[in-house]
Parts: sequence; structure tokens; C-alpha cells
Amino acid sequence: MTVTNAPYCANLSIVIMKTQTSYRLQSVNTGAIFDDTGWTLDAPGEQDPTLIRAVYDQPRLVVGDPALGLYRFADWLPICRTLEGSSAPVTYRSQRLADALGLRNLWITFSGYWPEKGARMTTCSFKETEAYSVCARLRPGEGKTLVVASAGNTARAFAKVCSENRIPLLLCVPEDNLDALWFDRPLDPCVRLVCSRAGSDYFDAIRLSNLAAGMEGFLAEGGAKNVARRDGMGTTVLSAVAMIGQIPDYYFQAVGSGTGAIAAWEANLRCLADGRFGTRKMKLMVAQNAPFLPIYAAWKAGSRILPTLDENVARRQVEAIDAKVLSNRNPPYAMAGGLFDALRDTGGDVLAATNEEARAAADLFERTEGIDIHPAPAVALATLQQAVRLGRIAPDALVMLNITGGGERRAKAGKKLFYLKPGLVLDLPDITAAKLEPFLKQPVQSV
Repeated sequence: MTVTNAPYCANLSIVIMKTQTSYRLQSVNTGAIFDDTGWTLDAPGEQDPTLIRAVYDQPRLVVGDPALGLYRFADWLPICRTLEGSSAPVTYRSQRLADALGLRNLWITFSGYWPEKGARMTTCSFKETEAYSVCARLRPGEGKTLVVASAGNTARAFAKVCSENRIPLLLCVPEDNLDALWFDRPLDPCVRLVCSRAGSDYFDAIRLSNLAAGMEGFLAEGGAKNVARRDGMGTTVLSAVAMIGQIPDYYFQAVGSGTGAIAAWEANLRCLADGRFGTRKMKLMVAQNAPFLPIYAAWKAGSRILPTLDENVARRQVEAIDAKVLSNRNPPYAMAGGLFDALRDTGGDVLAATNEEARAAADLFERTEGIDIHPAPAVALATLQQAVRLGRIAPDALVMLNITGGGERRAKAGKKLFYLKPGLVLDLPDITAAKLEPFLKQPVQSV
């Protein structure tokens, strides 16, 4: 059965998805193509830092039935199975916010909880696109515990997916971000949590995760190096292109690591190769939350190298920002295929917004579009406002605004919430293998 997928792109059709996706992997640095041995994160035999990409057998964007959730884009996801409960990003054309900004062609891609729009991500964040893709890449019966570091939203998404599918998971999260680990039902014991003590940041959580992943029985999720994470996030662009029928001129998103923007660039390149959606590369307009601005500082200096940040200064800056999820001190910026290359290739830019600007933008979004949004997408909207005000965006430009999280108040309303509690909290000097290992040796449930 063939059904028109979207009013602006009638040449896409709804299909029934297969569970095993056909693909190989490619080094961005050398172009070498090789097989995925199951959990490949690096190019074999290469020393220079580089991302690897999935090269799919399906050369065209094929969109499955909406009932498939995220897996409606399965032909461009590196997966070996599907999992229940996913939701795909939803793209729609804005009217009221567009009018308020003075734009005539603003499209919003929304990831969160907004049932009236068809968005049903119950953790309210586009991090679900990562979790459902990464966990679907993981072969059943893997036998190892997946290790994920997070500043909050990623942990919530992976905890949901792993709990519901009984996939052993170890989360590493800063103690100050525990309020992000809320759920609408109790989690399966296969999900465990360790924290770095209050006053630490995402970088400290990454240190914890690296120690854990190096121990027997544990598997590093891989972050930006995991093709499933990036291609899951890239479904935001696939959603937009499928709905609009062409590649946007501009792409606005707030970034901590920049992985989502890299994913958007890669999805753009696949859509270019498809040939049905135009020939443009959308300009990546990525935003950071002042005063924590390492990517902004490097880009404005024209440098591939991030500035060296004093740890204490960095932690104070992170403490000051509303959008805690934008606090990565070691993003995939410089490596081949990283954020620097993505920005340079697309003619993009890095922008910045204060807490006050982001709060005003969040209020504007709720007043015009009718749903609350997280601080990170509010930062992105604030920088879009700046760009329009400064005349950098023409009124008729085709703009994609990636709202990476929202609807949280709606999702929580009237529900009893459950919070994941850490099994271990370590002071910064105690983030060592010797302190962590006894906790990790405690029994953990398997799939």
C-alpha cells in the first residue's frame, strides 16, 4: 500500500519496515569503508581522531508508517532490531511564532510531549531519538552493561528505554542534575546510577563513565562516536525534509557537545545524495548558553582547538547557566567530521544567549505555540530572535528551528513521579577505579 506521506512531499511513501538495516561504516578522515562488527566506534587501524559514518544500502529517504515511531526512518538507522514505545520528531509550519519573529517560512521540529501534534516522547526530549536508535543497535543477549554519561536528559531517555526493554544500564550523572531523572513509573533494577558529588559537572560524569566502561562486563555507549546516536538525532532533519519537501536554508539548535548539529549535517548530506530535496546545505546556526561558551569562543577565534578552561571556572560557569545539558567541556569539535568541519562546510555560525534572553524566548514560545519548552531550545530560539533582529535572516528564508525538548509540564501533570536514586556518589578526588569497582561488582540484572 502506498500513501502520501506529507502534503509538501508527495513523492515519499509509507512502507512497512524491516528489522535489520543494511549498511557499512566509513571513516570521515580517510574514506575507508568497513563492516560494523557489532559495536564499532572507531575506524580500524587509524590513529588520527575521526568520526565514522554509516553508509546505507538504501540511497533514498524512505519514510515508514507513523505507527512505527522513530523506526519510520529505519532505513537510515544502523539497527538490528526495533523496540516498543518510540516516537519520531514532529515537524509543522509555525504561524504565530513566525509572525512574532517576522518570518514567513518558519518550520518547527518538535521533540517532546505534545499529543495534539503527534509528539509522544514521554521523557520530553529528543534524547529519546538517540536511546531508541543506540539500544536497537545493541544485539539482544549482548551480556554487557551499557555505560552512559549524561547531564540529565540523555540519562532519562536511556533509563526509560533500557528499563522497558530490560537492557542493563549504568548511568553516570552529576549529583546536581538528579532532578532531571524523573519518570512516570518505577524503573527496572537493571538501571543503576552513580554520581559525581555536588559541585561537579558533565565532564566529571564522563570521567566516571570512562572508568566504568574500562572494566570487565561493561560497554561504552560511545557518545558522538556512536553512529546510532548521531543518526537517531538526525531524524529531526529527516522529519523536516520529509514534511517540507526540501532542505531548509537555516538550522537552529542549542548545543553542548554539538553532536546533534553534526547529525543534522550528516542527514543533510544524505538528503542531498537522494536528489529530490534540492541542492543546498542548510547553515548550521548553533547556540550556547552564556557564560559557558567554549565552542562559541573557539569558533569566533577561527580555531579548531577549544580554549583551555580552568576546571573551577568551568564548573562555576556551568552552575550559572539554566541549560545544564549544554555543559560539555570536551565536545567532538576538532576531530575529522566533528562540529568544526560541520560549521565550516555549511557556512554556519555559533551564537550565544544569556539565561534572561532564553527565559524570555521560552515565554514567547509558550504564548505563541501553546507548549512549554526546555531551557536548551529556548537558547536556540533566543539566538534566532537575535539573528532576525540583526538582519542576518531574510523574512522569507526557510528556517528549521529544532525544539529539542518540551511539554514537560504537560507530561507531569496529575502524575505521581518517581526519581532514580544513585547507588553511589563519589567526591571528585574519589573518582577512581578503586572507589568505583566495588559498586560495579554488585549483581546487576541481565536482559
